[in-house]
Amino acid sequence: LGEAKNLPTYPGPNKMRDCYCTVNLDQEEVFRTKIVEKSLCPFYGEDFYCEIPRTFRHLSFYIFDRDVFRRDSIIGKVAIQKEDLQKYHNRDTWFQLQHVDADSEVQGKVHLELRLSEVITDTGVVCHKLATRVLECQGLPIVNGQCDPYATVTLAGPSRQSEAKKTKVKKKTNNPHFDEVFYFEVTRPSSYNKKSHFDIEDVDEVDKMEIRVDLWNASNLKFGDEFLGELRLPLKFLRQSSSYEAWYFLQPRDNGNKSLKPDDLGSLRLNVVYTEDHVFSSDYYSSLRDVLLKSADVEPVSASAAHILGEVCREKQEAAIPLVRLFLHYGRIVPFISAIANAEVKRTQDPNTIFRGNSLTSKCIDETMKLAGMHYLQVTLKPIIDEICQVHKPCEIDPVKLKDGENLENNRENLRQYVDRIFTVITKSGVSCPTVMCDIFFSLRESAAKRFQGDLDVRYTAVSSFIFLRFFAPAILSPNLFQLTPHHPDPQTSRTLTLISKTIQTLGSLSKSKSANFKESYMATFYDYFNEQKYADAVKNFLDLISSSGRRDHKSIEQPILLKEGFMIKRAQGRKRFGMKNFKKRWFRLTNHEFTYQKSKGDHPLCSIPIENILAVERLEEESFKMKNMFQVIQPERRVLYIQANNCVEAKDWIDILTKVSQCNKKRLTVYHPSAYLNGHWLCCKATADNTPGCTPCTGGLPANIQLDIDGDRETERIYSLFNLYMSKLEKMQEACGSKSVYDGPEEEEYSTFIIDDPKETYKTLKLIIEGVGTLEQEHAQYKRDKFKKTKYGSQEHPIGDKSFQTYIRQQSEISAHSI
Repeated sequence: LGEAKNLPTYPGPNKMRDCYCTVNLDQEEVFRTKIVEKSLCPFYGEDFYCEIPRTFRHLSFYIFDRDVFRRDSIIGKVAIQKEDLQKYHNRDTWFQLQHVDADSEVQGKVHLELRLSEVITDTGVVCHKLATRVLECQGLPIVNGQCDPYATVTLAGPSRQSEAKKTKVKKKTNNPHFDEVFYFEVTRPSSYNKKSHFDIEDVDEVDKMEIRVDLWNASNLKFGDEFLGELRLPLKFLRQSSSYEAWYFLQPRDNGNKSLKPDDLGSLRLNVVYTEDHVFSSDYYSSLRDVLLKSADVEPVSASAAHILGEVCREKQEAAIPLVRLFLHYGRIVPFISAIANAEVKRTQDPNTIFRGNSLTSKCIDETMKLAGMHYLQVTLKPIIDEICQVHKPCEIDPVKLKDGENLENNRENLRQYVDRIFTVITKSGVSCPTVMCDIFFSLRESAAKRFQGDLDVRYTAVSSFIFLRFFAPAILSPNLFQLTPHHPDPQTSRTLTLISKTIQTLGSLSKSKSANFKESYMATFYDYFNEQKYADAVKNFLDLISSSGRRDHKSIEQPILLKEGFMIKRAQGRKRFGMKNFKKRWFRLTNHEFTYQKSKGDHPLCSIPIENILAVERLEEESFKMKNMFQVIQPERRVLYIQANNCVEAKDWIDILTKVSQCNKKRLTVYHPSAYLNGHWLCCKATADNTPGCTPCTGGLPANIQLDIDGDRETERIYSLFNLYMSKLEKMQEACGSKSVYDGPEEEEYSTFIIDDPKETYKTLKLIIEGVGTLEQEHAQYKRDKFKKTKYGSQEHPIGDKSFQTYIRQQSEISAHSI
């Protein structure tokens, strides 16, 4: 989420607004930025990443204004249809903000059955009747925390009074089951006594008629009921078949008064990266996966499949992410990184530039540190970063930027204390550094020392260029990107963190003339505080410890580490004999020791569940309490804590992390009840005893390691997609190999972008990659054809009105001869 510009001015004298932006799947909010105060061009600069846990039609972004009375009003929105996301993939785009009104906010689908029948009256004349059966709806929006839906059905035509028939209101559900039938007379009794379809004078009229279904939320407010969506179906399509049953997407109301200009509301800059991978079962990937996993053993490493992926991808980062995850999953990351790092060191001429470029090696190490070191960062930096964000001590040391009433010496002292504390926690944290990172640092140190034997410091700079420059310094500078804070810090805190990060980076770099590193004279002056040998010694001791091979076992007594916290709603567990089992908002905290909740942040816990007492964490079916995004934490003696998260993404996050921390519990359950125990029985299996064992198998196990929940097949599918995307470059690289081995004179210009040390080996690997990718491509095409044959337009999965499915049908009918 970048920035907004030219928002409409506030009607008051001030004209400025305090705005924030939300990210929504359809109308469910899954993320919210910080509030930017007093601006009509607010800058957010916030990244949000999530796995999308359900189907959706639109990815929407709303800009809200927080006014004096803390009431939030919507300024405008950007809604991108799912099928259009690919158009904007991974590039900055300015979107015009659109007006938001209740009539355009629609989600959900409706299931209808229509039947047109001829009726012969007693006098022998024919008339036509329409039966409309409203079966059910799914995924209606929740309005102000609830949804009490009902439907109205109208038969409308040019020459008839439209009468609306109404279903019963279904309370507290956004998936109502109505199953009600309404009858309408379509044509007047005919003067002819014959069993034809329509008589001539009625045909045109029937063609102009339509059946309209509107969904409403019954409101107890005096403003009237809220519109949830509508469906209009012309009757003429029923003349081909007398009965028709299908699912339909609800549509917004067609407002005739589009008088508002679209550019009245300003615009929003977004960069959306959306990937959708269709992952087969493991055996499909074996040939491509084997070629990739052998990369560490290929001589030279530049002829390996993983290195070739780095060569053909537009950005090295694109290749590094799935490669690192795949190698971590199969325990091959250290030999792979050692091999590519060794090759890079051999190509480096100057020890001062070692690992300074954006090479595949540096991107892979960055990605490994991010995955394996996230927990390490939380333990080391989070407590002090939280304090800096909360206390707001002034730390500005640039005389030009000092605010009125601030004292330069006091600010310097504040900053010095922070730098000292952060430096100490980092240099004392060597024993907590994850083993995988230490093994990588050991191999970097060895490669560098061997290559530059005359430079005694290179063994340190090779490691410090990662652990300080690319791990700790960026985490201090942008704590939100490393999950140390939920949002970007405010400008003052951000400035403090920038100054700390610069100093720590220089302290860790061990360069000879440090004051010369700073362009700003005030930074050079400040750095004099740290120009003592004890700081350089502490850095060297720390680097020695994290890059030594025979490290001692560091599984010391772990301190509790906060993994996740936030407000959710929980149902009382009914411990008191006569206590009410109602729902209450509570502040939940999860550490690696216990799961607790309290009334509000910082209070004494009302309940604490030790991690070893979490026997299963599973979703809860909505029907139990007519509430979305619920899950259950099952404890010994079948005690269950029912919790509602704020949205679907948050529910998935909580379930995932609770499952991960409790994965190794010895008494974990294998079965559970997907619904609640209410009114003396389990809603799912109808068993009456509350201690009846579960009726459904628990969902699959996750690895116990909190950071690394990796699916190897999914990463291989991602790598296949990248190879497929850059197929033309793979073919060009093949040509380059041929050209090099035949013609070993000056290299041809068009091939010089690739690193090819051994054309024969590289050619062999390329051949294997292209074959593996081709096979997978055929499998995907076959799967699509089979799925296409089985898919019914109008089914629950593909309701009528699904534009992405219509596009898909068009593409399929162009490629294949299959008819739908």
